[in-house]
Amino acid sequence: MKLTGARLAVHALETLGVKFTFGIPGVHNTEFYDELNKSELITPILVTHEGGAAFMADAVSRSSTQIGTLAIVPAAGATHAASGIGEAFLDGIPMLIISGGVRTDLDQRYQLHQIDQLAFMRALTKAAFRIERHEDIVPRIYEAYRIATTGEPGPVFIELPVNLQLFPGEVGELPKLPPPSAPTMPAASAITEAARLLLGAKHPGIFVGWGAREAEPATRALAELLQAPVATTLQGLSSFCAQHPLHTGFSFGPAAVPAARNTFADCDALLAVGTRFAEIATGSFGVTVPRALVHVDINAAVFDANYPAAVRLEGDSALVLPALLAEMRQLAAARAPDTPLHERIQRDKAAYVAQWLAHDGKGRVNPARFFAVLRAALPDDVLTVVDDGNHTYLTAELFPVRAAKSLFVPTDFNAMGYAVPAAIGAKLANPEREVFAIVGDGAFLMTCMEIVSATRLKLGIVYYVFHDGELSQIAQAQEIPYNRKPCTAIGAIDLEGVAIATGAAYVAIGSDAELGAGIAAARAAASGGRPVVVDVAIDYSKRTAFTQGAVKTNFKRFPLSQRLRMVSRALKRRVTG
Repeated sequence: MKLTGARLAVHALETLGVKFTFGIPGVHNTEFYDELNKSELITPILVTHEGGAAFMADAVSRSSTQIGTLAIVPAAGATHAASGIGEAFLDGIPMLIISGGVRTDLDQRYQLHQIDQLAFMRALTKAAFRIERHEDIVPRIYEAYRIATTGEPGPVFIELPVNLQLFPGEVGELPKLPPPSAPTMPAASAITEAARLLLGAKHPGIFVGWGAREAEPATRALAELLQAPVATTLQGLSSFCAQHPLHTGFSFGPAAVPAARNTFADCDALLAVGTRFAEIATGSFGVTVPRALVHVDINAAVFDANYPAAVRLEGDSALVLPALLAEMRQLAAARAPDTPLHERIQRDKAAYVAQWLAHDGKGRVNPARFFAVLRAALPDDVLTVVDDGNHTYLTAELFPVRAAKSLFVPTDFNAMGYAVPAAIGAKLANPEREVFAIVGDGAFLMTCMEIVSATRLKLGIVYYVFHDGELSQIAQAQEIPYNRKPCTAIGAIDLEGVAIATGAAYVAIGSDAELGAGIAAARAAASGGRPVVVDVAIDYSKRTAFTQGAVKTNFKRFPLSQRLRMVSRALKRRVTG
């Protein structure tokens, strides 16, 4: 039979369970969009910018069992989408990128959009393919899905030349979707070794990342058996419930909150799950990791990359941790609840919040009070989308995340502009759940026009914009060593004007006294299917534990001569103004 490449591609995506594609149609994918439009299973979502499309697709993958999928034009579409693709690549998020391509049945060079897309995309994806024949389209898309979702997940790029999309080609019987590969498990002897090492420790700890998100029940049971405090990475904030008495917070070194910093100070064995010990997770590599490290990860390449492991357990944490738990239960009885440890964690948490509440914000909104009122108003399973900036670490330190896989944040690629479009993807994939975003005004400016898409789709999303008029995270990082903040003031922004332009509702919160009514009004407007821009006059004058700790850790790693130079320069500038 003869079918167009566009029809074959849509058939493959339907078989994979794709429900949405994100992108913009152009001359090299009009046939593909025509087929998508005819599909009864897939809804193509028009965006204002392909970067937003990639962030939406990322959030679909993070928040559901679907795979986020792009449908983009070549060249400019690919370069626009690159930030979101790169974020998915470094954060371990599966994604399919279906791009048009120039005609391959012509001899002419310098066609419209003609660049070597595969060379460009290979650094941002797990794999990049150009399909040359009609009969390869379905199996190659299936293969792309397998690559994207097995091992450490990530994006896969597929270029589908426009001539294949437009013209019918002969194909045989369409292949079936292959069954998933059987998961691999560590050797039983390695699991036993890990169990004995952890049980033999006096002060074991647990550190969980995004890779532990499907293993929360087993992580909780292991923590309770060992009476081990649990810290998380930034992405792993929703891998362990913040209400648990053994939860300590984000990271565990000098850049961590006191509850984590204090309880991990004497850690003599560490179970690390689904984390690469990357720079942000470790507060610029400031953590002290004990020699007795049991490292669980689906990607063996992360073992020993930054901290040597005593035991390496390669595999999916959702399978490895239950096996480790069963082995530990055979070897030893669960330890009695360590009440003093629980009380110490809660005291440290309460004292840290109290410090924030006591800070004088000169009439602006206190971050701790904002998050306390917000947390009290929201259901436990609310989906939280956070952008990159100072607000990221305020959220990490002051907003307790209570449900697994419920907080999404750009981490290792660290792309600003993530939250506005990502919240749209999360809401599309989870229409029954409440979705809100925390975004700084600098990040908001990058993608705020994507709210047009939320308005058109009638998506009730609340965007809390932390509004202070500067790029606060970098400004604070500049101010400490330089006593100056060059090129970080973004100027006045009329957020109400943005709301009017995009069709969103607008709520202003100018002080702590307005928090309860403002949050209630925003949620009420969103419940009717309208996006809401909340203008929060945030007080950024107090620095997070992460900012202070990371700056100090980086400074200590400088050569002595450079430390002296920077200190003397800062002192001179402080004296001279």
